[in-house]
Amino acid sequence: MNTSKMVAAGLLAVIAAPLVVQAADAYPERPIRFIVPFPPGGGTDTVARLIAQPLSDRLQQQVVVDNRGGANAIIGTDLGAKAPADGYTMVFCLPASVSVNQTLYRNLPYDPARDFIPVIQLNTIALLMVTSNKLPVKTVAELIAYAKARPGQLNFASSGNGSAAHLAMELFKMDTGINMVHVPYKGGGPALTDTISGQVHMMAGPMIAAMPHVKAGRIHALAAMTPKRVPGVPDVAAVGETLPGFDASIWHGVLLPRGTPAAIVRRLNQELNAVLRTPETVQRMAARGAEVVGGTPQQFAALIKSDTVKYAKLLKAAGMAGSVQQ
Repeated sequence: MNTSKMVAAGLLAVIAAPLVVQAADAYPERPIRFIVPFPPGGGTDTVARLIAQPLSDRLQQQVVVDNRGGANAIIGTDLGAKAPADGYTMVFCLPASVSVNQTLYRNLPYDPARDFIPVIQLNTIALLMVTSNKLPVKTVAELIAYAKARPGQLNFASSGNGSAAHLAMELFKMDTGINMVHVPYKGGGPALTDTISGQVHMMAGPMIAAMPHVKAGRIHALAAMTPKRVPGVPDVAAVGETLPGFDASIWHGVLLPRGTPAAIVRRLNQELNAVLRTPETVQRMAARGAEVVGGTPQQFAALIKSDTVKYAKLLKAAGMAGSVQQ
């Protein structure tokens, strides 16, 4: 580049910089779309709406939840990946959409690392391993010993192939070296019903769904699938007490399309952290079996990266990599 072109480029940069700052300072000037890649009424939708209203209040602009369910979160996530990078489209995410699907599916239409900027991790959600009362084990160590003595004779239910509950149990199998048979259901409800009746031996699922049945004595809470005990249920052991470092927790977070101005990313991260710190949000998350997290975009990016590696290893070991055609 010759000297005159370098000078011109420098002048353009000097002129453009204040304009970018002014645009970020004025943000937001209109409603923000919050894409939730699941239908209304489910757990993810509930958490998104729990966050959207107080965020609207802080930004003084409406944050509108836009449910775009289908294809294990692919439809809505892909829509977000192709949205303008102007800060007016946020995308709700979870491990399936950014850490699992790229290994599970062939021809995924978006690339989580290329197409998105992580903004914040909203929470962690503990999965609970429960067993039928007919199964004569009461601890994780007892289950491991019992299953190793009976390879392929025990089974576990899940809400479907590739679901969080399925992958949590596959991770447990991989880390313990035990052999159990997966029995997929069309949802968590039927899977839980058959675990209670003893048709299947065990399952993993959201703590909020399983605990009422545990308290009623219909099933046994073997352990939270977390590194340490969950504060809300301190009497329930954690798998990590037997298998140090084990973590099959799931989480929710927020993304923006790649190319969104850094000042807008910082603003949304700041406002979402403030929302998560309110006692009301903490209590409402806890009532849904979730623990608020927050933090920086960099911390969330590191989590997505580490989970992508973890689930790629798991899916390949289970023979599930590239097993689904998009």
